[in-house]
Amino acid sequence: MIRTLAGFSTRNPWKVITLWVLLGIGLAMVGQALMYRVTESQLGDFLPEKYDSAVALNVAEGKFGIKPDANAVTMLVKRADGKPLGAADQQRAETAAAALARQRVTMPKSEDAPGFLAKEYSQTPKVTPGTVAPHRTFALFSVGLSGNSTDPGLQNVFKEFRKTASDRYAQDGLRIGFAGGLADLVDSAEAEKTTSTVAGALTIGLIVLLNLLVFRSALAAVLPLLAVSLVGGAAAGAVVGTALLTGIKVDPSTPQLISVVLLGIGIDYFLFLLFRFRERLRAQPERNAREIAGEVAGRVGSAITSAALTIVAAFATLGVASFGQFRVLGPAVAISVMVMLSASLTFMPALLAVSGRRMFWPSRALKHTPREGSAGRFGDTVARRPLAVTVGAIVLLSVLAAGMAGMKMDYGTGSGSGSTGTPAAATAAEISRVLPAGVSDPTEVYVTSRDGGALDRHGVDVLAKALGRTQGVGRVTPVVYDKVGDAARIGLYLTADPQSQKARDLVSGPVRAAVARHTPTGAEAHVGGTAAIFADISTAVTADLKLVFPMAAALIALILLVLLRSVLAPVVLMVSVGLGFAATLGASALVFQHVRGEAGVNFTLPLVLFLFVVALGTDYNILMSDRIREEMERPGPARSAVARAVRHTAPAIATAGLVLAGSFGSLAVNPAPSTQQIGFATALGILLSASVLSVALIPALAALLGRSLWWPVRPRRTARRPSPYEPGRRAGEPGPAAVPYDRVSTN
Repeated sequence: MIRTLAGFSTRNPWKVITLWVLLGIGLAMVGQALMYRVTESQLGDFLPEKYDSAVALNVAEGKFGIKPDANAVTMLVKRADGKPLGAADQQRAETAAAALARQRVTMPKSEDAPGFLAKEYSQTPKVTPGTVAPHRTFALFSVGLSGNSTDPGLQNVFKEFRKTASDRYAQDGLRIGFAGGLADLVDSAEAEKTTSTVAGALTIGLIVLLNLLVFRSALAAVLPLLAVSLVGGAAAGAVVGTALLTGIKVDPSTPQLISVVLLGIGIDYFLFLLFRFRERLRAQPERNAREIAGEVAGRVGSAITSAALTIVAAFATLGVASFGQFRVLGPAVAISVMVMLSASLTFMPALLAVSGRRMFWPSRALKHTPREGSAGRFGDTVARRPLAVTVGAIVLLSVLAAGMAGMKMDYGTGSGSGSTGTPAAATAAEISRVLPAGVSDPTEVYVTSRDGGALDRHGVDVLAKALGRTQGVGRVTPVVYDKVGDAARIGLYLTADPQSQKARDLVSGPVRAAVARHTPTGAEAHVGGTAAIFADISTAVTADLKLVFPMAAALIALILLVLLRSVLAPVVLMVSVGLGFAATLGASALVFQHVRGEAGVNFTLPLVLFLFVVALGTDYNILMSDRIREEMERPGPARSAVARAVRHTAPAIATAGLVLAGSFGSLAVNPAPSTQQIGFATALGILLSASVLSVALIPALAALLGRSLWWPVRPRRTARRPSPYEPGRRAGEPGPAAVPYDRVSTN
């Protein structure tokens, strides 16, 4: 089927190209317009209902009308001259807040989306009094806005409200500041906007520069990037469309993660085709370029398909995760990769067929045999000294893996709260100097009657007083009852930052213990809020890691067993990528936990890293293994075949690895600490997979094991003519090539 698709695409290239251009543009427009309708910014909604904080969210919505997409920010009001607030000042502050609560923030609809897809963001914020600081240094108000906090439309609403409020209070000689989730996100995004733009431009520049240096052709440097960007738009639209049809919500970080993945693997696949296409054109100058394009697409397409299906299978295992953020990531990545695979088998071969030899103009590389180069010399080293190369690679990976000792998980939100130097961070610091750290993000206890009757208010008061005496609770707000009287809400201001490990320990320990001891008879109580949500997420993720890791490893091993038709080769590949994963995670722990002094590695990192490094790293291993097997089917010693495979495949893998690492590396400048870690760690893992595993360790082990690596279906040394790409033979030169390493023993 792969050869059929490749043949059809190279025989009808313009039809295929036109279809993909229409799909790419159309789906990209739909995806961009509807992306934020299918994303869920509240991590608590990804928890199964069996968890305590998830039940608290349901009570908050059902009994107190708190919307799932509610975003509360804290507004600080103080005198511009820094003096304490007088009675008149406080009155003016409350009057202004009441006026703001009646004023609708009107925003124009997005001009980027068609009229029928545009979303209305305008709304009237909910502004309610909070508390007055000791010595009346400032007053706090709560401002509520509804919507997806990561949606630029809602962020613009907040910016407009912030400007209006600032102007309104300035008239009374007061100044304001904002702290909390949405304020953190907006300020962090503004602070990092230039950095993110520069990082994106550098990533694109790196890709173009690498292609230009490798192929010395403007078309080969730019066309892969344009093609993959077009296909990426189609993939994003496919993910959004699937989410709309199924009602599934995805995490806000998923679209960015997918775009990076597609940019990396898409250009990788295009590079694999380009390297083999150039190789064939150079060796067979008399043949029609379109025929060669179809032949190359059929041959390389098999390896690309195997690599893509490995990624799809790996992420499919996330379907068994209990934490929804993981569970929806799997299908989203799988759909995107399948779209990119379809393009690799149709769109990319069609582009090769249309461009032909012009793809490499003005380079003259097609007219002469290339020098052996560093790849050839390294292949010679691997073939002659495989044991030394194997030991060196294993020692390097083991040293990096040692960093896993003492590694801790960090369950911070990674939403920009860790940013410093922003107005929101300064406001939060000002508040925390005189009030409990959790005042801008309280933990909440919800008490409900089991039989639907009225709550025992005395019992609720006893619970509130007990919580006030609990270690780590700085203040308890007055009890609020719903209209019926069968539910109550108690707010807790923790002394620790709600996003810290200390706050999670307080909630999961003393707070929940106090709730369990003092819940009124005939009632049940549940603890909610940021700290409680992340305490439950930590439990869910720990369970998921124990389930997904072995399932993904087993499924990938099974796929390799079928694809490689060997028992030993999949074991070698899985052990290698396992070492690569351990080395990457250990190095990440060293950098972030021990060098930078962060609380630990983000809780999503081990799973995301395992899937990406194992799945994407296996791509390169499959490409190298496929070429080694192909070369071992030719006459000559096994080690000679390994040397040829390294010589011709290492440049493609090295270039592809740098491109993919650069794509993921662009995430390292994201304002969210979790995304920074994922970007750095995945880029490092890809580099290790490309430079250490695929180019060094796998070929060295193949040289040691010889053709027995493929047992029980060993490559047959056919009597056909040797490969026209072997060292010692010029392109188009008749006769057998010189076979190096004739004194090396064969297997």
